[in-house]
Amino acid sequence: MLRALRIRSRLRRFARRHPWINVTLRSVTIFSATFGGAYGFITGSRSEAYDPHAFALGASFLFAVACLALATLSMRMRWLRKKMRKIEMHNEALADRNWELKGAEEHARSLFESQSDLIVLRDGDGVITSVNDSYCALARKPREALIGTRFALPVLEQGAVALEPNGTRIHDQKIDSPLGPRWIAWREGLIRSDAHQPADVQCVGRDVTDRTGTERALAEARDHANTANRAKSKFLAMASHEIRTPLNGIIGMSNLLLDTSLTAEQRTYAKAVKTSGDALMALIDELLDFSKIEAGKIDLEQRPFALAAMIEDITELLAPRAQARKLEIASYVDERLPQEVLGDAARLRQVLLNLAGNAIKFTQTGGVALIAEPGIWPGEVSFIVRDTGIGIAPEAQQRIFREFEQASEGTARDYGGTGLGLSISDRIVRRMGGRIALESSEGHGATFEFSIPLAAADHANEAAPAFIAPDLTGKSIMLVAPQSIEASLIARRLERWGAQTCTVADASIARALLPERSWYAVLVDCGNGNALLRDLGEAAMRHATHRIAMFTPAERRDMTPAIAPAYTGYLVKPLRAASLAARLAASGSSLAPELSSDEVPATDMTRAPMPLDAAPHALSILVAEDNEINALLIRSLLTKLGHAPVITTDGEAALESWLAADTAGAPYDLVLMDIQMPRLDGISATKRIRAHEAGRSAQRTAILALTANTLVDDRYACFEAGMDGFLIKPLDREKLSEALAAIPARSTTPAAIPARLALS
Repeated sequence: MLRALRIRSRLRRFARRHPWINVTLRSVTIFSATFGGAYGFITGSRSEAYDPHAFALGASFLFAVACLALATLSMRMRWLRKKMRKIEMHNEALADRNWELKGAEEHARSLFESQSDLIVLRDGDGVITSVNDSYCALARKPREALIGTRFALPVLEQGAVALEPNGTRIHDQKIDSPLGPRWIAWREGLIRSDAHQPADVQCVGRDVTDRTGTERALAEARDHANTANRAKSKFLAMASHEIRTPLNGIIGMSNLLLDTSLTAEQRTYAKAVKTSGDALMALIDELLDFSKIEAGKIDLEQRPFALAAMIEDITELLAPRAQARKLEIASYVDERLPQEVLGDAARLRQVLLNLAGNAIKFTQTGGVALIAEPGIWPGEVSFIVRDTGIGIAPEAQQRIFREFEQASEGTARDYGGTGLGLSISDRIVRRMGGRIALESSEGHGATFEFSIPLAAADHANEAAPAFIAPDLTGKSIMLVAPQSIEASLIARRLERWGAQTCTVADASIARALLPERSWYAVLVDCGNGNALLRDLGEAAMRHATHRIAMFTPAERRDMTPAIAPAYTGYLVKPLRAASLAARLAASGSSLAPELSSDEVPATDMTRAPMPLDAAPHALSILVAEDNEINALLIRSLLTKLGHAPVITTDGEAALESWLAADTAGAPYDLVLMDIQMPRLDGISATKRIRAHEAGRSAQRTAILALTANTLVDDRYACFEAGMDGFLIKPLDREKLSEALAAIPARSTTPAAIPARLALS
C-alpha cells in the first residue's frame, strides 16, 4: 500500500511538472471514444445484414456507458463541491488569521514607535529602513525624512566600545539633543526579517544621562572617601606617633622608677602610672588595628612557626594577670597537630590574646582554658577559649562582633574597653579564611571557637628540639588538685599519653588512696597549704616513684625548705607539656637543694626574666632622639645595660657625629635612629649614611629605627632606606636588650645582622 502511494505521488508530481502530457492524454481518450462510438454506429446502420437485436444491444451498451460517464461526472462534481467548501473554510480561517496578524503587526508597530528607547534599523549599507518616534524626536526630523537616508545623530563624545559573546556591540555616546547633551547607551546587533534577505542592523539606545551622572557622583564620592580614608590613616599614624612619644616616656620612666628603692605607697603610685600607660597603649593599638583592617591594609604572612610553643607562650604571658585575679589559666595542644604550621603567627597571636584577655577580664572565679585541636576539615586547626565568667546573653551574641559593641551598658561601665577587640578578631579570622563562633549563656561562662586553615610546614625547624610524648601506658598517676580547668586539662593530657589518671580534690582522700596500688607519679597542687603538702609528700614517698609539686610563682615564694625532701620535682603553673614530660621521665631523687635556691626550677628556666644589667658585650651606640624625656629614658636604659650611648637631638647632628666617629677610626657599633626629627628626619639621615658607606669596602654600621608608627608602609620605608630593623615605641626593655645582644661589638656586617631584628 505504501509503495502504491509513493508511485501515485510520483506520478502526480510528474503530471504537475508536465501538464501538456495530461491534456494530450485526455484529448486522445475523448477523441478515440467519440470516434469509436460514431464509427461503430454508422457502420452498423449501413450494414446489409442489419440485425435489430444487435443494434439494440449496441445502443443499450452505449447508453450504459453514457450513464456511467454521467454518474462518474456527478460524483466528481460532488467531490469538487466538497473540496470547494473546505477551501472556503480554509480561506475564512486564513482571513481571520490575516486580521490577527495585521492586528499584531499594528500592535508591534505601535509598541515599536512608542518606545522611550531609541530604535533604528539600518540595512547593510547603513541606510535607515525603520525608526521609532523617540529617535525622530531626538533627531528633530519626521520619519519620512529619515527612512532611506544615512542620517546619524551628532556625537559630542564617544565612549568605550565593548563586544558581547553573541556579537552585540555596546557603547556610550554623548549626543546633542534639544534638551542639551545626553548620554545614550547603544546596543547594536544583527536581525534578519527574511531568510532570503540580508540582515539589518538594529540599534537600540537608552538615555542614561541620569545614570551616568549618578555613576560620576559615586566615583567622586569614592575618590573623596579614599582621600578621607588616606587622610584618616595619616592622621591616625601621626596621632599614634604623637601619643606614643610621651607615652614612651611615661611607661619607660615608670619602669625605671620601679627599679629604684621606693616606699610601699610610692611603689603603688608608680604601678598605677604604669598600668594606666599600658591601658592607653592597648587602646591605641586597638584603634590602629581597626583602622588598618577597615582600610584593607591587613596583610597576612605565610611563615612556619611552632604552634604549641605559641599557645603556651600566650598562656604564660597572661598568667600573671590571671593569677593576680586568683584565676587559673591553662592550655592544651592536641598531639595530633603538626609541630610547625604555615601561617601568620603574629595575627593568630593577636586573636588569641584578644579572646583570652577578654576571658580573664570578664571572669570573677574559676579560670580560662586555651585549647588547640584538629578541625573538622583536613589541614584545619580549631582554637577554643573557654572561661567561667559572667557569660553573654543570647540577644547580645548577635551584635558582640560588631564595632564598638559590648554585651550591655552595665558591662561597658563595669569593665570598660572600646568594644573593638572581638570585631578585630572576627575580621582577622575571616581574612585568614576561617570562621568564629560563640556559645554562651548568662552566668555560665562563654566559649569562643574559631577554626582556620593551617597547613603543616614542609620543612620543620631542625634547630628546635622535637617534642616526643612519653609512653605512660598502664601507669597510674594521681592528680591531687581541685576540680578546676587546669586539673582537667592535665588529666586529659596524661590520659592522652596512656596513663590511668585518678583526680582527687581532697588531700586526706588522696592519702587514703595511696596504699591501694603502686603509683608511678603523684602530682600535687600547692594551693592546699604547706602542712598538707608536706604530709602528703611524705606519705607518697613509699608508694610513688615521682612526686611532683605544682605551684604559681607567688606560691613558690611562700614554700618552706622543709617541704623539699618529700618531692622529686617541681612545675610552675601554667604547665608546659615539655616540662611535664621531662619531670615524669626524670630520676626519682629528691630536689631539696634546688628548692632552697631562689631560681626557677630547671625545667622552666626559659621563663626566668633576663636581668636588666646583664649585657654580653658593651656597644658604642649613637642615639638620634629629639624628645628630651625619651632621650633621657634611652640613655638610662642603655647605661643600665652596660652600653655607651651618645645622644643627638636631630638628624643632622646624628649624621655629623657618625661622620666624625667614622673619620676618627672609632665607628659606632649601632645607631638608634628616630624617624621623625627636625632639620633632617631619620629616613634621610639613614640614606646619607648608607650612601657614604657605599663608596668603601669597610664594615657598615647597624641602624635600628626608633618609631612610634606601626603601619606596614612605615616599616617598608625603614627597610628601603637601608635600616636593619626597628623598635616600636614605647620601648620594651627586654626587646631592646634582645636586639642589642644580637649585634657584635665593632664587627657588624650586613650578614651579621639577624633578620629577627625586623620584628617588633
